[in-house]
Amino acid sequence: MIFKGFKEKSNRKYLDKLLSSRTQSVSDRPVKSLGVITYLKDFNYLNAFENLAKELHIRPNRLEVISFSLEEKNDMNTWDKLFNPNDLGRKGAVKNIELERFLNTEFDALISFYETDILELKLLTALSKAQFKIGLFQPDERLNDLIIKTSTKDFDVFQAEVKKYLTILNKIEYDQ
Repeated sequence: MIFKGFKEKSNRKYLDKLLSSRTQSVSDRPVKSLGVITYLKDFNYLNAFENLAKELHIRPNRLEVISFSLEEKNDMNTWDKLFNPNDLGRKGAVKNIELERFLNTEFDALISFYETDILELKLLTALSKAQFKIGLFQPDERLNDLIIKTSTKDFDVFQAEVKKYLTILNKIEYDQ
């Protein structure tokens, strides 16, 4: 129990350090690859992100979705890429090779699609090397470059807003 509290305090401090040193830059570089982080209890429909990628003219092989659960991995056998708090250590150390590979991938855009305020989810978003970060409203606005204020239950609204703002920012390439 003491170690859990120490780990949480260490990760909170590390998250604040990451967010304080983060520089936000918006370029007109088109979005050709998309990473998605979800919380399993908030949203559980992989094909919704496949449809979003299609709307944004992103090839299916350039989309990668991971999900996070507070439970053990064997809870949900339908997800190939399901992670839990045991995959993260102190000071944001990643203990899972597959998760580390995802976080080190320089996606053109990352969608953090979760409402629940969980430290590990925020840490995953902050650790991602994605160029442009899109997310739902969070208490700490430093996490994302584009914030869509909606609920995970309103995916259609989220999808329309993402497409609208990425079009405005010239981030959608129509001639593939």
